[in-house]
Amino acid sequence: MTISLAQIPEQIAAHLLRIKAVALRPQQPFTWTSGIKSPIYCDNRLTMGYPEVRELIADAFAAVIRERYPDAEVIAGTATAGIPHAAWVAQKLNLPMAYVRDKAKGHGKENQIEGLIREGQKVIVIEDLISTGGSSIKAAKAVEQAGAATLAVLAIFSYQLDKATQAFAEAGVKLESLSNYSSLMDVALREGAIQESELELLRSWRQDPASFGQ
Repeated sequence: MTISLAQIPEQIAAHLLRIKAVALRPQQPFTWTSGIKSPIYCDNRLTMGYPEVRELIADAFAAVIRERYPDAEVIAGTATAGIPHAAWVAQKLNLPMAYVRDKAKGHGKENQIEGLIREGQKVIVIEDLISTGGSSIKAAKAVEQAGAATLAVLAIFSYQLDKATQAFAEAGVKLESLSNYSSLMDVALREGAIQESELELLRSWRQDPASFGQ
């Protein structure tokens, strides 16, 4: 499949909306585990059930890696949602694949990284979703603690929260996402999934999530 990097953000956003991996409820916000009220909920695990969507995502990841990270030597998925996408991308690029647990196992070899990452190798970490960025940064740092180098964390979708941007900058970890909140708003408005009157409310959430719905 031929992929245009410039078209990827809106292409992915349109598919996430179509398969209802993304739900928008500006008037009846969702409540995250953290307690934050949010007008959006993203469940990219649904993409696994749609072969044409997961293929597009894998092709898009592969295109980004070939273009921007051609020296990547290993594709590592975050457990658990990043694992299938990392596997598909590694297969397309004919590269080794690994995955990173949230923490080391409490038994056996007590591994945090499964698969093979050698000291000095250059690694791309694949994530499904970026909210505040904490778990993704933790995975990237685990790769570095194993003696390898994290070239970047690549995610399917990012909420584009300032907290995440700041966290990645402070950690010195590069972040890229195939699609994002801004692209989703553009597509949702164009396709009638939201109304013009709701757009400002949706944009205000990204600017100040803590005060949304209060």
